[in-house]
Amino acid sequence: MLTLKELLVAEATEYEFKSALEINRPKSWLKTVSAYANGQGGSFFYGVDDKGSAIGLDDVKTTTEQISKLIQARISPLPEFNLKPYRLEDGKIILVLHVPRGETPPYYYIADGNTIAYVRVGDESVPASPQQLSELARRGKNLTFDSMPTEYKVSDLTFTVFDATFKRIKKLVLIEKDYVSFGICRPDGTLTYAGLMFSDECPLLQSRVFCTHWDGLDKSGGVDDAVDDKEFEGNIISQLMSSHDFVKMNSKVRWKKMSDHRVNKPDYADRAVFEALANALMHRDYSVIGSEVHVDMFDDRLEIYSPGGMPDGTLIQERDIEEVASTRRNPIISEIFHRLDFVERRGSGLKKIRNETANLYGYTDAFAPKFKSTRTAFHVTLKNMNYG
Repeated sequence: MLTLKELLVAEATEYEFKSALEINRPKSWLKTVSAYANGQGGSFFYGVDDKGSAIGLDDVKTTTEQISKLIQARISPLPEFNLKPYRLEDGKIILVLHVPRGETPPYYYIADGNTIAYVRVGDESVPASPQQLSELARRGKNLTFDSMPTEYKVSDLTFTVFDATFKRIKKLVLIEKDYVSFGICRPDGTLTYAGLMFSDECPLLQSRVFCTHWDGLDKSGGVDDAVDDKEFEGNIISQLMSSHDFVKMNSKVRWKKMSDHRVNKPDYADRAVFEALANALMHRDYSVIGSEVHVDMFDDRLEIYSPGGMPDGTLIQERDIEEVASTRRNPIISEIFHRLDFVERRGSGLKKIRNETANLYGYTDAFAPKFKSTRTAFHVTLKNMNYG
């Protein structure tokens, strides 16, 4: 027999405690069943109070039957789930309902004339936004936005920057067969959305980067509202390089004379900036129309905003960076960036940003990069090492 603590240690997904089945308020937990199936999965522990103390269930068999009946009646399509009773060392019996990540989302809660798909945001189950619904539907069809076909053909657009970059970095002269293997286009020459974003004349309006160097500590401005601003569009590689150049042009590298050498003191770790920009372009939600990547430089910090929260619905500020697995919203773009050595192995981006910053002269924990996400956005903040 196991202890409750041992069960929780074995639980690799999210979980909630329920002292008993809320039979008269099924929506209170069924919406979370929907969210678990639409997300990374999770479990309910019945017979455990809010403080995590096992109080046990009197009638496990009836509770099991009621749970199964309500899920089958009110969640569509029917997700995979399993119910398993456990007798703890103290003799109390608890029931664990496990709902794994579903293979055919979206999973809807259906009742009272409503059909709603829920997702997890932090420790809450909330209705999916239109963009999240679209993303769930694509996942159900084993598609991602960057892999979907467009109305354009390879012959409609040019790829000079894309081709030249592969030739310069990988010594590879690309042919159309390579475009197909990369996922840039289909065998019939139809471009995917990734193909549009790597083309010179990218017609996807939301594929842009707005860079602004503000005068002061906020957008209200100092003497002038902005010191410099640029808008970059077209090929996503050019967007990455141009926005990186913008940050370098609008930041400084100071230096300190030591007894026998000179120590450079840049405002920001250059590799951390590049990694943050690459991550913003790789992992943003391109299905959100009317929203772009924003790079805002202030006297004391650099902020990078990208549309789209964590693909699994979690909040990055509540996660351990060391334990965050790679979930690629745009796998074609991510794979090409990896091939071009723009980014390192998958899942290491945030750790790279943190470690490169920590290597700067004069670093303390006060200068640690900050990562924050909501259900619709991701923010990276780098502190200016020379401010003040």
